[in-house]
Amino acid sequence: MRTAFINALCEIAEEDERVWFLTGDLGFSVLERFYNRFPERYVNVGVAEQNMTGIAAGLALAGKIVFTYSIANFPTLRCVEQIRNDVCYHNANVKIVAVGGGLVYGAQGVTHHGTEDLAIMRALPNMMVVAPGDPVEAALATRAIVERPGPCYLRLGRAGEPIVHQTPPDFRIGKAITVREGSDVTLIATGGMLYNTMQAGEQLTQQGVQGRVLSMHTIKPLDTGAVLAAAQETDAIMTIEEHSIIGGLGSAVAEVLAGTDSKKALFRRFALPDEYLKDVGSQEYLWRKNSLSVEQIANRILEEYRSIKGSK
Repeated sequence: MRTAFINALCEIAEEDERVWFLTGDLGFSVLERFYNRFPERYVNVGVAEQNMTGIAAGLALAGKIVFTYSIANFPTLRCVEQIRNDVCYHNANVKIVAVGGGLVYGAQGVTHHGTEDLAIMRALPNMMVVAPGDPVEAALATRAIVERPGPCYLRLGRAGEPIVHQTPPDFRIGKAITVREGSDVTLIATGGMLYNTMQAGEQLTQQGVQGRVLSMHTIKPLDTGAVLAAAQETDAIMTIEEHSIIGGLGSAVAEVLAGTDSKKALFRRFALPDEYLKDVGSQEYLWRKNSLSVEQIANRILEEYRSIKGSK
């Protein structure tokens, strides 16, 4: 995803001289393509993410479109006060980019696990929260957030994520993408969980269960219409995310369902537990330890779906 992002950003910066890029001393072998083309609009602030956010806010208030970039928690949790007071309060045109959302940097331990970011970012007024599901969405999201003024959090994977969309989808901020049609259950995924969710949907089909798959690339503003349609048209809604079960996609969808008197479908959340993970290892290893592998997702959905069908 990060390669798709930086390639798209270079194209945008070629068209718009207002685009600036700030990094917290990382991205080597990836960010050089921006630096080499636009050195006067590239700043490596060093390991000083709070300063990076303050500089970005100042540039934005001077009329620039500013991207800040670092690993998982560093451009977000490390500088929440600056994001809140300098960026969001002033509705500044700053795009905060985290590479390695979720468990991408799982081998580095809890300090590098980006598992509370969606909850914290979506709680901030004026903040838009976007988590593309594959490299195609990442490139489209980069363009979309530039076109929309104001603060934005863009949560990326790292590298090597599979391509889900074989052709560019209709990508619009606040509108889910229907990646797969289905009438039995609705699977709502965000970020890097989209591929696993699609694969789980394939396994469900083999068991006679038709799963609708939505890529909810925008957590804020959420596509409430897609959620309510799923509640009316399918028997169950399952959210799948590489984030704490508190405050992320599942919580956002639950808030929508709790505020409506429409038909209540069965609702379940697939996410990380509300605790610091004790295990250290690859992303795939941590998925298995936390029931987010393709097989685990498919098996649990099948179990839940059969239970509600059996009770009717």
